[in-house]
Amino acid sequence: MLPGVQLQLSELEFSYVRAQGAGGQHVNKTSTAAVLRFDSQHSSLPDWAKQRLLCYADDRITREGLVLIKAQSSRSQEQNKQDAITRLVALLQKALFVEKRRKATRPTLASKIRRLDGKKAQQQRKQQRGKVRLQEG
Repeated sequence: MLPGVQLQLSELEFSYVRAQGAGGQHVNKTSTAAVLRFDSQHSSLPDWAKQRLLCYADDRITREGLVLIKAQSSRSQEQNKQDAITRLVALLQKALFVEKRRKATRPTLASKIRRLDGKKAQQQRKQQRGKVRLQEG
């Protein structure tokens, strides 16, 4: 995860439900889909991370800061549980990533000359598109 941010397994709450989709006769008997519930506001995350997570636009995060992830791609309950944890970590990494602020710099002389040369070439191209006039003489 991110530096300074750690999660405890005790903060994750799992429940198991019946998975959707094909699965044969066995699908209606077992609850293999894992539903992960993570209450970010009552977790060990730092306060800045909790605020950032609340502002992050994702359908899996409620207004109260509850993260719900349903994993049902595997027939194994344990694999679905691991998949849900992996997806939670990926979501937190995306939501808590802070880009470096850009330092404003002045354009170099070479880049200014390249820009002006490109503008001159475009100007000449457009001037050559004019009507063709026949000279009488």
